[in-house]
Amino acid sequence: MGAEAGCAEGGCERKVSARGRSRFVTGILLVGIPFLLGIAAPYLHLADPFGQDLPGALEPPSREHLLGRDELGRDLFSRVVWGSRISLVIGVVAVGIGMAGGIPLGLISGYYGGAVDMCIQRFVDTLLAFPGILLAIVLVATLGINLSNAMLAVGIASIPTYARLARGCALSLREKEFIEAARAAGCRDVFIMLRHVLPNMLSPLVVQSTLQFPSAILWAAGLGFLGLGAQPPQAEWGTMLGSARSYIRVAPHVVTFPGLAIMVVVLGFNLLGDALRDWLDPQLRSLGTPGR
Repeated sequence: MGAEAGCAEGGCERKVSARGRSRFVTGILLVGIPFLLGIAAPYLHLADPFGQDLPGALEPPSREHLLGRDELGRDLFSRVVWGSRISLVIGVVAVGIGMAGGIPLGLISGYYGGAVDMCIQRFVDTLLAFPGILLAIVLVATLGINLSNAMLAVGIASIPTYARLARGCALSLREKEFIEAARAAGCRDVFIMLRHVLPNMLSPLVVQSTLQFPSAILWAAGLGFLGLGAQPPQAEWGTMLGSARSYIRVAPHVVTFPGLAIMVVVLGFNLLGDALRDWLDPQLRSLGTPGR
């Protein structure tokens, strides 16, 4: 009976592992291919993403123009590929700002508790009172409309997510025996937080960053669609959707392909984050819980 249970458990773990690997590989492919194309764009001899040819405006996909042309006759494939470079930068900068602002706040808040925790969390609650995209819109409207301010606004809007996650991790870690031993040895609080607490919360932070990356791309695309992010003629996916929405009936390809690019990258990051969560969470590994 025990052997059968062990075999069943081992089969479940192998099934979970196979699912995790398939999600990870699929996520890597969906994310990696667009961004590798974007990074290699200057060396691929693509059409000029800003070159206009008005007589060929709204031309459907063809052998010369794989994804067709937009409302100004620009090659849509070239613009989608170059747009992945902007989306990559947006994700990296926005996630970096969110981590740089949120992790220290959450770490200090969770480690010290008391009045420090209350003051920091009330600030975080103030940010959480606004939906992320609404907060980003307010910040862009205040700072000015351009791509740099859009990235800054998206990064600030993601600070509460990291602050709450880091606080929860710090609250659970500060009572552990190795933290008590470090205090008994006379280590300073800053040293304990940086040397013992922060490294032990990296796994959930890595997973959260993987899941926050597509959110940053979506928020920036939303700002671009509303005219508050990247400005024409920049080849950013949200801006491309905003510029082409008037032609959705007569030339649906001008909105289909930028929208598909956003969908593929967001799906890839979600699959990647889901696989990393299953691998890095020891409870899921020990229980053999199937992924979503």
